[in-house]
Amino acid sequence: MPRKASDFVQAPSPVFGHGFSEGPPAPVPPERRPGRGAASNQSGRYEREARMAVDDGWGTMGADEALTPLKTEVTVERPKTIITRNDSPDIPFDRSINPYRGCEHGCVYCYARPTHAYMGLSPGLDFETRLFVKEGAAALLDHELSAPNYVPKVIAIGTNTDPYQPIERRHRIMRDILEVLSRADHPVGITTKSALCTRDIDLLAPMAAKGLARVALSITTLDRRLARSMEPRASTPERRLEAIRLLSEAGIPTTVMVAPIIPGVTDSEIETILERAHEAGARSAGYVMLRLPLEVQDIFGEWLLENAPAKYRRVMNLMRSMREGKLYDASWGARMTGSGPYAGITGRRFEAAAQRLGFNLNRGRLRTDLFKAPVRPGGQMSLF
Repeated sequence: MPRKASDFVQAPSPVFGHGFSEGPPAPVPPERRPGRGAASNQSGRYEREARMAVDDGWGTMGADEALTPLKTEVTVERPKTIITRNDSPDIPFDRSINPYRGCEHGCVYCYARPTHAYMGLSPGLDFETRLFVKEGAAALLDHELSAPNYVPKVIAIGTNTDPYQPIERRHRIMRDILEVLSRADHPVGITTKSALCTRDIDLLAPMAAKGLARVALSITTLDRRLARSMEPRASTPERRLEAIRLLSEAGIPTTVMVAPIIPGVTDSEIETILERAHEAGARSAGYVMLRLPLEVQDIFGEWLLENAPAKYRRVMNLMRSMREGKLYDASWGARMTGSGPYAGITGRRFEAAAQRLGFNLNRGRLRTDLFKAPVRPGGQMSLF
C-alpha cells in the first residue's frame, strides 16, 4: 500500500544507517531473487512515496505471482553524449564511458548502486534487474572524438558499471566502442569482473602493442561460495584469474585490483589474491577499501545479516573505525582507503605483499600521440 515518504522518518537506526527508522525494508522472498545480490528493493531516495509489500492477513497474496523469479529487463537509452567528464583529484582519469546503467553482476557492495535512484528506481534489486543499454554509443563516440577541439587522454571504461556484464554478450556495446577507439588509436583503460573481456583480445592486443590499452581485473575473494553470494553473476574467481593469464599472454598489460577489501570478510585474502594474480601474469596491482555510500549501507547490511550475521557487528565497527565513526566518508583522498589504524595496517600489508612479489615496477603511461581523429561525414582527411 503506497505511503508518503514522510511517513517513514529517514534517520540512522542501530542497524541501518540510511534505512527507515521503522526497521529495514522487507526482504524479497529468496525464491524471487535467485542469483541476485540485494535482498530488498527499497524505493529510491528521490521518490515521494515509499512502497513495500505487506501481508494483509489473508495469507500469501497470489502465491504463484508473488514467487515468480525476477527477470532482467533491458531498456534502450539514447544518450546525447557518451564521454563523461570529471575533475575528481583522487582518480587518475578525467573522462570515462559507461555503456550500461545498472549492472547484472549484482555485487552487493557496489558503490554505483545509488545512481539508479536518478532513474526513479531502487538501488537494490532494480539496479541489477532493470538495466539500460546505451544504443548508438559507438556512433556518438566517433562523433565526439572527431570534434576539432578534442584533446586525447585515456578513456576509462568500467569505473561505474561493468562494461562486460552478461548483457554485453547480446548487445556488444563495449565491442563497438573498442572498435572506434582502435581505429582512432585512442588510449583506453578497462576495469571489469568478467572473463568476457577475453573475447576482445583481437582488438586489445594490437592496441596494447602500440601502448594504447590496459585491463584491470577486480578480484574480491578466491572463495567461490562467498563470491557466488556477494557478486552472484560476475565471473568466478578462477575465471578471472584465467582471464588475467590470457590477457597477459596476449601482451596486454594487466592489473589485479583487490577490490573491495571487506574488513572482517575478505581482508585475510589480500596476500593470496596477489600471489595467484602474479602467477597468472598480472604485473600491476591496486586495492580499494569497501565504500558504503547512501543506500549501499542498507543493502550491504542486509546481505551481512542474511549471510554472515555473526560478523555483522565486527564488520560495521571496523568500517566506522576507518571513517571517523561513520560508515562512509566521501572526502577526496580518503574515500578509497579510509584512515586510522586498521586502514593503515591493511594498506601496509598490501604494499608489502605487492613489493615482495614484484608488482608495480614499471607503470608505463598509455600513449596519446598516435591519436587520429575520425573524419566527420563530408569532412576532409589530412594530407599528413
